[in-house]
Formats: sequence, C-alpha cells, structure tokens
Amino acid sequence: MPATAAANLTKPIWAQVWVSTPRHSGLQAALTYRCDQHLAAGHLVRVKLGTRQVLGVVTATQTQAPSDFPIDGIKGIEEVLDALPPLSADWRQLISFAARYYQRSASEVAMAALPPALRDLDGVQLARRLKKIDHVDAASPTPTLGQTLTKDQRAALEAIASADRPVLLFGATGSGKTEVYLQAAQRVLAQQADAQVLVMVPEINLTPQLIARFEARFGDQALAVLHSGLTPAQRLKHWLRAHLGQARIVLGTRVSVFASLPSLALVIVDEEHDPSYKSQDGSRFSARDLAIYRARAQQRPCAVVLGSATPALETWHAAQTGRYLRVDMPERMGGAAWPALRLVDMQRQPAKATLSPPLLAAIASRVDAGEQCLLLLNRRGYAPVLSCGACAWKSQCPNCSAFRVFHKIDRSLRCHHCGASQSVPRACPDCGDQDIAPVGKGTEQLQEHVAQLLGDMRRCDGTPLRIARIDADTAPNGETLSAQLQAVHTGEVDILVGTQMVAKGHDFRRIGLVAALNPDSALYASDFRAPERLFALLMQAGGRAGRDAQQAQAPELWVQTWSPDHPLFAALRDHDYARFAQDELAQRQVAGLPPFVFQALLRAEAKTQAQAQTFLLAARQSMWDAAQQLDVTCFPVVPMAMAKVANIERAQMLLEADSRAKLQHLLSAAGETLHALKRGTSGRGVVRWAIDVDPLSI
Repeated sequence: MPATAAANLTKPIWAQVWVSTPRHSGLQAALTYRCDQHLAAGHLVRVKLGTRQVLGVVTATQTQAPSDFPIDGIKGIEEVLDALPPLSADWRQLISFAARYYQRSASEVAMAALPPALRDLDGVQLARRLKKIDHVDAASPTPTLGQTLTKDQRAALEAIASADRPVLLFGATGSGKTEVYLQAAQRVLAQQADAQVLVMVPEINLTPQLIARFEARFGDQALAVLHSGLTPAQRLKHWLRAHLGQARIVLGTRVSVFASLPSLALVIVDEEHDPSYKSQDGSRFSARDLAIYRARAQQRPCAVVLGSATPALETWHAAQTGRYLRVDMPERMGGAAWPALRLVDMQRQPAKATLSPPLLAAIASRVDAGEQCLLLLNRRGYAPVLSCGACAWKSQCPNCSAFRVFHKIDRSLRCHHCGASQSVPRACPDCGDQDIAPVGKGTEQLQEHVAQLLGDMRRCDGTPLRIARIDADTAPNGETLSAQLQAVHTGEVDILVGTQMVAKGHDFRRIGLVAALNPDSALYASDFRAPERLFALLMQAGGRAGRDAQQAQAPELWVQTWSPDHPLFAALRDHDYARFAQDELAQRQVAGLPPFVFQALLRAEAKTQAQAQTFLLAARQSMWDAAQQLDVTCFPVVPMAMAKVANIERAQMLLEADSRAKLQHLLSAAGETLHALKRGTSGRGVVRWAIDVDPLSI
C-alpha cells in the first residue's frame, strides 16, 4: 500500500458535537472531538465533558485540524451509538432555529429535546432497549371507518389537503374538529407509505381521551405518546418508535414538537390558543410557533392545522393578513344548541353569597332532570389566604411574594409556587388571637358549600347526589385523572367542581349547565392578555354544555359577575369570537401591543432585589446605544409581578420593537455582554439571567 494511502487512513478526523452546555456556561458552539472514522451528521455519540461521560450529537466532521485549540488537548469520542439512525437534517435545523430565536445554545436545546433516559445509555444498554421494542411493520395502519362528515367537515378536509400555508381550523366547540383531525391523518397515511403525523395537545389531562380515539381508529401499534407525565423508560420507548418510523402517529404535549420524526407529513395543534404551549423555563419556546416553523422549513412537504374555537389573537391576526388560511366550522354536531348566557349581577344578590339563589335553583332543576352541572372556579384549595381579624396577619409565604393557600382536607397551608407547607396554626402567630379565618374561596370550599346547600337532594334512583372535584390536588397524576373523568362520562357524577383543567377539550355528553364563579379579576387585570384568556376560558367552559342534544336540553352558561355590562359579555352572549377579536386587536393596535409589536423580556434572579436590578440596569446601559440605532425600546427595570419565589428575588426589563429582525439582532449581540456582566461586579449575587422571547405575561 502506498505510504500516502496509509497516512490518509490514520489521519484523524475532527467532529463537531453538541453536548449539554447551557447558555450561561459561556460555551455556545459545538465542541470539537477527535474520532477515527467519518460520522454522518446527526449520529449520537458518547464523549467526555470534564470528568463526565455525556451524550452528544455530531453536527459535522472535518479532516482539517482546528486552529484555535491545541490538538493534543482535544479528547476523542468514547463511543458511537450506531445502533440508531442519525437524527435528520430537518431535526437539526429545528434545533438550530429554536436556539437562535429563543437565545439559547443549540447544545442545550438539543439535549433537552432528547429523552432523559437516552442521555445515560451506552451502546450495550441501548441495544437492549431496542430489543424490547416490538418491531412492528411501519406500513400504513388499517383504520376503522370514521363518522359521516358534515358539509363543514368535508370542506375543512379539502382545504387542509390543498392549502399552501398553515390552516386555522376555526371550529366551534362541539363542531367535530377531532373527526377532521382523524380523517386528515387517515388521508395522509393512506397516500404516503412512510408518512408520520404529529398531533399536539396543550395539557396532559387532554391526552387520554384523544389517545383513545386515535387508538380506536388506527390501532395502538400505530401510536406513540410523548409528554412529561411518562416515566423515563416509557418516554424513551415512544421516542425510539417515532425515530425508527414504527410510530406513524405521535401524540403529545409541547415536548413532542422536538420529537424525531423523519417522515413528518402533517402537524396538528389542537387548542392552539392555549398558553401551555409556551414553556416558562429553559429555552422558553412556543411549541405552536415551532411546529409551524418545522413544517415550513423541512424538506418534505408538511401540512399544518391549528385548531381552536377561540384562536390566539396572534393567530387570528395572521389569518386576517393572509399568512394563514382560515377555515370556519360554525355549527355544532348533531344539532346541539348553543348554551344560552345567563349573567348574574352579584350587586343584586345577598351579601357574601357564593352561589346566587337563581343559579342554585337552576342547578337543582338540572340535577332533578338527570343532567350534570359543571361549576368552574379557577382557584384550588379551600381558601386563598388565612387572616387574623385582630391584627391583620395573613398567611404570607416566607419564601415568596404570595400567600400560602389554606387546604382544609389536611389542615395545611401550602405555597403553590415554592411548595412550602406547614400545619395551620391554632392561633395567630403575631398576636395570639384564635379567631383566624379563611378569606376567599377555592374549589375545596366550593365543593363543601354545594354539599351543604344540596345535600338533601336525591338522584332519580333515590341515591344521594354525588358532588366531585377535579383539580391539581385531587388529580395529581394521569391515572387518577382518567378515573375521575370516566366517572363523569358514565354519569356517576351529578355536580362537578373544578378549575380550568376541566373547562376545555373534554367531551362531556351529559352536562346541561356550566357556571363560572368569580371571573371578574381578569376583566381589569394589568396583564393586557387577561381579557383574551378569560373570553377563551368562558367560551371553552360553555362548550362543555349541551354537546349531546338528547342528554342535555337547552344548555346554559351562567356567569356570576360584578360587571355585567362589560363589553366582553356582549360578545360572549352571541358566541361571537370574531367581534371580540376585532375589538381587542383594535385596542392593541392603538396601544402598540402584540401582535403589532414584538417583545422580549430580560430577566434576572438574585439573592436580593437590588442585585437583580443592578445587573439589569448595567445590561440596559450596555445595550442602550445599539437599541437606539435599531429603534428598540428598552423599558425601565422593574420587579416581576411575583417578585420573590423560593427566596430568590426577580426583576425584569422589557424590550420592544416594531420589527422581529431588529429585536433579534439586539438580543443576539447582547449575549456575550450579558455573560461578561454576570462574571463582573454587576453580576454579584445574581443566580441566573434569561431571555424570554415573545413572553405571554409581563
């Protein structure tokens, strides 16, 4: 063999590898490692990072030695996990875009997107896991027959099939959007032998019933599920089935947007307006927005469907301006009637009444007729606060800028932010007065109150009424929640008390009356998005009533309010989301608010509020000139609305521009400066800093 050929065989190859290096570590780019073979981009490898061996993703290889680091100091790749096909170019592009847009390192986003269990496996362990996966043929599943479609559903399916842009499926609650999803998926799988479909839902509690419908239609072997409620082993198994192409349909929450789907052909985002799609930690990404980008940017054609009865105003505006195609489904299935709005003016009701006499009578009438009622109070626990009437002591959390909530069931005070808990004191800790009392009402107290008022009533069969409660306290996991929801579906529950987790997405067939208690706080909140969220919540909650005309006659939505003349209720009475959206968008345009401007928050967390604000003030000064040139407004530094959580003080600075590109340019340029500030005197006491692009709350 010629000497030159032998030399080429032994010549080292240099691989660029994403490993878990968060943005605040200062290591932004992929790290370089030596390897003895050419590796395709996307290969999973195990490498040394300090003294640890970690998982990495190869992004590129080259034969030219790096010039910015001593070659002798470059470590070699420990192991190549070649049992798995490489992650696709489309997946790597999605990771790179998410990192750039949300101002994180690509390595951090990539590692967070992979199943936690995968990060700790070597080649032998991975091979064992792969053997445990049933090797199901990836051929198209044979679906069962679907429902007969309405005219609106057929039109929606044709629009999805021919659309050249994202489709906003603006369907009323109960209009049959899920059947459109099912048949759109069925059509794609039938037309393309290897196609995959991603179906996203906002919350874990919405997955069981949707899983059941997709399994009934396509079979359980065609489906994989991805959400944070799975065990690490379950999540790894489902991720591997999607990556290998065995799972033709992936159903999940926001984490599923990063699933490895090499043959993605359709993305469905159900309840696309829901704020749960926006992550509030880590890279703070919007799964809805990334789903749209992923479908548009990948090499293979991919349709996108955004479904909602109350679209996000950003989505509605995009449809108005032609960036999205809006398809309307205004009619409810099976001739179901719209719930009539009944406003109760609480100024005319008995003082301190939890349930007004008219509402109480309506509930009794519905139960007597064998129908179910849903009472919505978006506050869990027994009472938001305990208070002393003698000295005005309140159950303030010592670690947070919040009150500890009174939970009567275990006589505890719990902070819903940091988790701190203690037993209820026998007397006021400040003055010793024993007359401490709950202030306000939560779902636990509401359930007790309804039982006291209607405890003498009997069901049609003579048995006592069953009053159930579903919230984060009674349903701590998916298994418990599924059992509780099943009891509602089978008619074992007469009156359901719950938070917003039962107000959307559930197909309750027997509910004839929905009542929203105490929704007024959102009408005059400082958050400009509060009215949008309230309207969506009330529309979605009302949509649980009257879904089956044979089991719930003349459905009603009752709202107890101190402001019955508020314009929001006028649009709600007519089920007119378009009018509400038009009014809200007009106000936002005048006020210069999203979607007419683009925002980002620079946040800092420190041991003291002064330290957090000092860091942000230094950051504001450092980027001031660049911001002025780019016409980006840097607002004053202020404490966050929840200024203290778990003994960490928090402050923020709002950045705003009329151009997304200008804002992104400023944020990208500021990264190194912020790292330097964190290491300098301005960063003294700062625990961490973060950038939140397109924030949902300010």
